[in-house]
Amino acid sequence: MPGTRHEVVVDLFRFRPLLVADLLPLAGGPPPPHHDRVHIEDPDAVEIVPAARRADLVAVFERAGKPVLVAVIEPQLSRDDEKRDSWPNYVTSLRARHGCDCLLLVVAVDPDVAAWAARPIRTGHPGFDLVPLVIGPSAIPRVTEPVEARRNPELAILSALAHGNDEDGLEIVTAAVEAALPLPRERGIAYADVVVSSLESRSREILEAMVKTKDYEPQSKFVKYILEWEAKGKAEGRAEGKAEDIVTVLQARGLSVSEDVRARILACRDLPTLESWLARAVTVSSTAELLEPGEGLTSTG
Repeated sequence: MPGTRHEVVVDLFRFRPLLVADLLPLAGGPPPPHHDRVHIEDPDAVEIVPAARRADLVAVFERAGKPVLVAVIEPQLSRDDEKRDSWPNYVTSLRARHGCDCLLLVVAVDPDVAAWAARPIRTGHPGFDLVPLVIGPSAIPRVTEPVEARRNPELAILSALAHGNDEDGLEIVTAAVEAALPLPRERGIAYADVVVSSLESRSREILEAMVKTKDYEPQSKFVKYILEWEAKGKAEGRAEGKAEDIVTVLQARGLSVSEDVRARILACRDLPTLESWLARAVTVSSTAELLEPGEGLTSTG
């Protein structure tokens, strides 16, 4: 599964197309007509156009096997005037293709991007200016209740991306990540990673204060995830630093360090092995002696 924030937001709708129905009224659009099925259509089928100008996602609402509404979903995390100019083409092409109403829903978790996306797009034809439906942070619900988050994890993730750095952001983030982790592993971790990585320094500082309280035993899956996530990053950082120190010591002593040996040292992430190598790097007469058989054979990779 893709891990960038844009691709994860696209996947929120891909895995839960009915999220469109949840958000349309909040963006000022009409609720979908009565339907018995919603499916995601391959955006490449819209028209033969360069990949950069293809729609992100297309949701088709059907009743009795016939399309009754087509929705183009465009997550926008930053301004892209070239992409915006393509939006009228999406609407007209899909309307002609399916023979039913078609609308455009832009999802923006940044207020400035939402304001930019909401501006009318002139086509030059009298009376035909496209006014996108935009769901910005002010319209995205604040999902704070764990029960609600588990019932609609995709909406909870979108809520966390929009409001995770607000005053009550940690409550929203906690609900979102705890709802994401029980999902299929790859998808749940991707959702959680995107939410955690979107937090600003202030929210991170509050998290650290929460998990570093004396005698604190985390009960929340979210806090446990944060602890594991941060611990892994810190351990990898310490290991990388020690590996670089070993190479520096060997070179400073005038010993030859081949590319193969250098790669092996820098690839090691086992701290006890690295500490042993660092201590011996001061006295060995060659790199072969440092990496003699039996030393750290299971620690590299």
